[in-house]
Amino acid sequence: MPKREYRDRVITRKRMIIVFSFLFITFFVLISRMLYVMVYKSPKLKAMAVAQWTSDVKIDAKRGRILDRNGNELAISANVYRVDLDMNTLRDTMKEKKLSQDQVVTMISSALSMDKSEVLKTLGKRLPGGLPLGSATLKRRIEKPEADKVRGLNLNGVLVSADTKRYYPNNNFLAHVLGHTNSDGKGLTGVELYYNKQLSGTPGRRITETDSKSKDLPYTISEFTKPVDGKDVELTIDSMIQHFAEKAADQALKDNKAKAVSIVVMDPNNGEVLAMVNKPDYNPNDPWVKGKTYDELQKSWRNRAVSDTFEPGSIFKVVTADTALETNSVDVNNDSFSCNGSITIGNKTIHCWKSGGHGVQKFPDILKNSCNVGFAQLGKMIGKEKLNQYIQKFGFGQKTGIDLPGEAKGIIKRTKDISDIDLATISFGQANTVNMMQYLKAFNTVANGGYFITPHVMKEIDHYNESKNEEVVDEKYNLNEKNKKKLIDSSKAAQLRTYLERVVSEGGGKNAFIDGYHIAGKTGTAQKAGVGGYQSGKYVSSFAGMAPANNPKITLLLSIDEPDSSNYYAAQTAAPAARQLFLDIFNYLGMKSDGSSEEIARSMLKNVVVPDVRGMKVADVESKLKEMNLVPESDTNGEYVVDMNPKPGYTVKEGSKVVLHTSQSQAYNKVVTVPDVNGMSPENVISVFNSLGLKANVHGNGMVSDQDVEPGKEVEKGTTINISTELIGD
Repeated sequence: MPKREYRDRVITRKRMIIVFSFLFITFFVLISRMLYVMVYKSPKLKAMAVAQWTSDVKIDAKRGRILDRNGNELAISANVYRVDLDMNTLRDTMKEKKLSQDQVVTMISSALSMDKSEVLKTLGKRLPGGLPLGSATLKRRIEKPEADKVRGLNLNGVLVSADTKRYYPNNNFLAHVLGHTNSDGKGLTGVELYYNKQLSGTPGRRITETDSKSKDLPYTISEFTKPVDGKDVELTIDSMIQHFAEKAADQALKDNKAKAVSIVVMDPNNGEVLAMVNKPDYNPNDPWVKGKTYDELQKSWRNRAVSDTFEPGSIFKVVTADTALETNSVDVNNDSFSCNGSITIGNKTIHCWKSGGHGVQKFPDILKNSCNVGFAQLGKMIGKEKLNQYIQKFGFGQKTGIDLPGEAKGIIKRTKDISDIDLATISFGQANTVNMMQYLKAFNTVANGGYFITPHVMKEIDHYNESKNEEVVDEKYNLNEKNKKKLIDSSKAAQLRTYLERVVSEGGGKNAFIDGYHIAGKTGTAQKAGVGGYQSGKYVSSFAGMAPANNPKITLLLSIDEPDSSNYYAAQTAAPAARQLFLDIFNYLGMKSDGSSEEIARSMLKNVVVPDVRGMKVADVESKLKEMNLVPESDTNGEYVVDMNPKPGYTVKEGSKVVLHTSQSQAYNKVVTVPDVNGMSPENVISVFNSLGLKANVHGNGMVSDQDVEPGKEVEKGTTINISTELIGD
């Protein structure tokens, strides 16, 4: 074969290979692209196509109700309306009716009482790629009059449809437990958030074929899925007990000029929360208060009984005392504790709230007297290993598992980090931090005979069947091994309850005492920790109580955050508030009393120091005594009061009779009785002494812990009495 011809064939073959390679690659690319479009992109393209010729409307389900344990409605969903915009149809309508955008904005804003800028902003929304938005929600949860105004505009593309609005019939009542929802009806806080899935239900859908103007086509097949309404959540809350707790919290907040007050009431035998309140609170119907920052709103929504931690102070002595009994670290009958007012551990001195000391005491007495020195000694007897073991056993430093969001864990020192001074302070309630639910979970264990039970607010979840004539229970809270376990010995718990009853009848909790009822409890006054140490003048005053003491049906914890610094002692602030709450609950539950109604009523009255009114005119005396809720009874011997019974300085109950002896002369015996001012603020002491003609020489800062003249002793008017005060952490 000639060389030239051979070369031409080679060149031709190469060209053919190149051509065929190009054609093959082109074919392969086309096939690949076709497969990519038809297979990989098919679902998206199909969805886009369907979206162009169908109308897919989501139909919200009606949110379930939240009820109290007796079926009273606490949160419901009311039928309202929403306004959505079909942008393409609205633009076509504007062309047909020759309406400018400004005219449409004016019409819509007027009908909905909206700012024109808000409507204009919605109309101007665009997709990420810059194309005009196809649809948008303009306003939700409007009432029927507004909906009728929008319909009256007769603007195709402005769609009015059914909607639901969350409504709380009792406004602020139980706000922090219930929580609230966002604009889409999803739970943001409280029960609304924790049980959002159960309350929400399942939304429905309506899909129909439409024309180019998004109008439904006749004789086409529509797809409709009916929404499934949310389930009802029935709480353990008793609305009447909640009402009593709200009233008590409001009064305590006002009386003590406090920053905040929190109260939790529980059934210790099953872990049910019967009431939970935080004051100040908020209205879940209008949670987005104008003028408040987001951080301020978050603080107002926060359930402080669950999410805030604090040093418990002397209420923690219940845990230390139980640990001592459980571990047999103390001999109740033989071991003695000596308190001379302070104890030195290492290079630090710990003071008891009573500067003069409590002397020699037995175990029940250090609890009754809330003696810090005694408990420091008790902590050493227990040892840091055993004490911390029981602190962790009681659940401190761990979440309780309560079915509410935002629970804090608290801070518990590790055993290896506990020094001798730490051991002492932990024993009487400092160094560690707890939340209210953690403390009550441990306190309930003493109350119910030794069972560690998870607190909860959900009683059951249910719904009505399709015919709406029968309630179906979906979930019921049941106690089981997971949320109930035996933790401490029943006999030791019963023994401790008898000591705690003495705290209320004879000790620091006596202002919670109600004649005829057996209340066991403990007060606690703890200085608040801050950056670099404890904050001056800032305290948390608490009272934990249970009743009846021999077989408690009710426990409560009342905490007052930053009461008035001139009167912060828990015995004077938290205990009286708890007493009124207990009485309201006893009457409501029909709990029997050992005392008569007269004795109970008398024990609820406030103590009053009888003032010295001798030498004053009878009419003036009677007026003054009546202002103090005392009942004057005078003879008719003269114009001036010269003697009285009880004598000035005695402490009596409101409503007590004061017998006045009169004469024509103003002369009278200048002797008065020294009142008991223990636990009072210096300001109150001076006021009481001034009413008696006595002088006070106050030493130290804080609350009165001692007086150099014993109460009940008769002295001459003008006598100076030395008063010792301490920064009390009872």
